[in-house]
Amino acid sequence: MTARPLLPEYTPREQDAPTALDGLLVVDFTRVVAGPACTQTLADFGAEVIKIENPDGGDDTRHYEHAEIGGESAAFLSLNRNKRGIVLDLARPEGREVAKALIGKADVVVENFSGGVMKKFGLDYESVAASNPRLVYCSISAYGRKGPWALRPGFDPITQAESGFMSLNGFPDGPPVRTGYPVIDMATGMSACNAILMALIARDRIGRGQHVEVALFDIAVAMTGFFGMTYLITGQNQGRFGNSPNGSPTVGVYEAMDGPFYMACANDRLVRRLMTEVLERPDLVTDPEFATRKARTANREKLRAVLAEIFARDLRDNWIGKMKRVNVPVGYLRTIEEAFNAPELRERHRLSQIPHPTAGTVPNIEAPIGLGMTPVVDPVAAPLLGQHTRDVLRKTLGYDEGRIAELTGAGVFGAA
Repeated sequence: MTARPLLPEYTPREQDAPTALDGLLVVDFTRVVAGPACTQTLADFGAEVIKIENPDGGDDTRHYEHAEIGGESAAFLSLNRNKRGIVLDLARPEGREVAKALIGKADVVVENFSGGVMKKFGLDYESVAASNPRLVYCSISAYGRKGPWALRPGFDPITQAESGFMSLNGFPDGPPVRTGYPVIDMATGMSACNAILMALIARDRIGRGQHVEVALFDIAVAMTGFFGMTYLITGQNQGRFGNSPNGSPTVGVYEAMDGPFYMACANDRLVRRLMTEVLERPDLVTDPEFATRKARTANREKLRAVLAEIFARDLRDNWIGKMKRVNVPVGYLRTIEEAFNAPELRERHRLSQIPHPTAGTVPNIEAPIGLGMTPVVDPVAAPLLGQHTRDVLRKTLGYDEGRIAELTGAGVFGAA
């Protein structure tokens, strides 16, 4: 077993570098994955994101079982960096008044409650837009905020299953498989962030905000991509191909003498390079059974067996080295442990450690987007439950200690 990588301290950004979203105030009512992923990106690039949680336990991901450090879960830490966290009991009128006051000052509101919840609290777009016409209000849901399924709850794996997306994952002789990580949630979060930024650009042009919506089901359907388009053109249902799209024998996982690798020779030019310069088997290029893409696909099992026998004769590093020298696309098939100790992560400075109020330090996976003039902000760990409540009330809303004491007495921030 490889030891966990030693994480360097985060290297601070240039002191005078501006941020892309400086001055943008985001009120974040989201929880679990898609919504927090969206608002974390906004926070990474300088927006002030105020995350509102229920005082009774907060975001569900605080209690996910993957791992914890300093009393905080890996899931919550990975999705809520650079946010300020407050607690509000929205079931209490006083709590809703605080929420409305924050929305009144906000540029952006993001919510992913079940259908009807924000309207019940008087915090839906129609209820708040009149008093803040420049507000960009983003709703993230499973099946949209309108129509017969607006009240239906849903989660990433359900929309993977119902959209056809899951039917594309796995091997032809096995059942459909959901992706290991909630990829529809993450893609929905990225799409929501894009929608918000587009609405902000439109606001600068037309002078007012708008309501934007993103639904997990819609994103899952869109992510069937060219498989979905192929069905629409041909009427033929698309199946599973495992690690080799369309059954290509020169794309997929192969086993060297000491471990697996992934090779992707997806066109005739790359196949010729593989056969002649790496395998030193020009006969595989001239053989009519393998000479063209259609021929290779028709005889894929035969060619796959030939390649498997050749690759098993030598070490993985040797094969990968040969392929890299002649620009044949190839990579190690790594575990998380191997990937997080790999030179690519070290050289690209993808990992660091940052301070945390209860754990001392926590690991940090760097934001995956780079802007040359407006880099990401220096990362601050995800907040403890309610960590910034008093600070936000004082600095953002201008409440004095007397008002905060009244709200505390009314139970707005939960039980003492």
